[in-house]
Amino acid sequence: MTAPSFRAPVVDVEGLRARVEAALPALRTDLEDLVRIPSVSAAAFDRAHLDASAARVADLLRGAGFDDVEVLSVDVPAGPGSEGAVDGVVRGAPAVVARRPAPDGAPTVLLYAHHDVQPPGDPALWDSPAFEPVERAGRLYGRGAADDKAGIAVHLAALRALGDDLPVGVTVFVEGEEEIGSPTFEAFLAAHRDRLAADVIVVADSTNWRVGEPALTSSLRGLVDGVVEVRTLDHAIHSGMYGGAVVDAMTATLRLLAGLWDENGDVAVPGLVSGGADDLGYSDDALRADAGVLDGVALVGTGSLETRLWTRPAITVTGIDAPSVATASNTLLPAVRAKFTMRIAPGQDPAQAFAALEKHLLAAAPWGAHVTVTLGEAGHPWAGDLGNDVYDTARWALEQAWGRAPVHMGVGGSIPFIAALGEVYPDATVLVTGVEDPDTRAHGTNESLHLAEFARACVAETLLLAALGAR
Repeated sequence: MTAPSFRAPVVDVEGLRARVEAALPALRTDLEDLVRIPSVSAAAFDRAHLDASAARVADLLRGAGFDDVEVLSVDVPAGPGSEGAVDGVVRGAPAVVARRPAPDGAPTVLLYAHHDVQPPGDPALWDSPAFEPVERAGRLYGRGAADDKAGIAVHLAALRALGDDLPVGVTVFVEGEEEIGSPTFEAFLAAHRDRLAADVIVVADSTNWRVGEPALTSSLRGLVDGVVEVRTLDHAIHSGMYGGAVVDAMTATLRLLAGLWDENGDVAVPGLVSGGADDLGYSDDALRADAGVLDGVALVGTGSLETRLWTRPAITVTGIDAPSVATASNTLLPAVRAKFTMRIAPGQDPAQAFAALEKHLLAAAPWGAHVTVTLGEAGHPWAGDLGNDVYDTARWALEQAWGRAPVHMGVGGSIPFIAALGEVYPDATVLVTGVEDPDTRAHGTNESLHLAEFARACVAETLLLAALGAR
């Protein structure tokens, strides 16, 4: 929590809270307008919606008093497996950058969010259309209502509430490709390094511990994904004539993949880093409810839930190329491909993690099957520097907004660009704040934003900017 030497900033808390409350109705309308734009960044979707979303965000920032607003993108050479590449080039998605200079002696704060969203998935699984915002029981439903168009709206709330009294310099950076792994992010940073430079970076793209319980994200796992291919034959053959003596690729693949975990469900790959985490009292029952685990299905792994979810490796098989049940024949398959996603703990280098996984899979190839492992995306983990005065100020702002002190929580997901920000701006303090809660269902159907939590997040960021200017 805050250091004993921390002194609360001289800020008109109640006055700013009232300003935010007055701004909320118009802000809600603007957020709903953003949700209606289906700004999916995946290559299979219409880029025109991304362009429309970026243009709308730029207009909103101009309306918040920013004269210097640009929509920018950077193209990069395509790498192996790059999606959406044309003529060997990956075209960067539109990002919005708005700048307002700092008063003399004041710090500059970079406010980050992203305007792209995940694909909606099966429309039949949504209780209301994915891109038509609907309020039910105090929650606003719609794709991007939380992840991360609410992050954009939180930034707008603070800027509108402070208005001409904004005591710090602000650069707003709203990215357009976070949901596809930010493929041009590092090139964008290199091209616009000076434009995005800041003393404090606020990333509004995480979660709170519970409804009514704020959090600062203290760590994020990194990401390594790729494809493992298993081959046993040079062509498909009759399962009745050869089964029992000849191994098929599917059987070999299942045997190989099963060896990624031990009998407890812990990852069984040597050479991967594990760490510890604060015990926040996360119970098995709470996790089962949050995740929707079916009755009778056990939780896996050993150690506290906090460490299992935040600071230890996890491997998931997310797809297998194989015939469907409906189209399968009595055939021994010659080759099978499986896609894996591995989350890695803070302190783990992604290249070393991939090398450890590849070594393990090659050594475990069953019955002499031919195994190849191809790297896809790799992203670094991150851990925050919780002991400095910027974090003290953030904790103070969250406590004022929620009426209780925040917890420090890790997040098992990955935001690889945060580590990149830390490398490019090593003297900046990065804060990862939350607009979500455990029932948000980001990336899933029926994604939603808890409106009361959203209002508190708006107050907290307003107080944070005011307090940073008063330091």
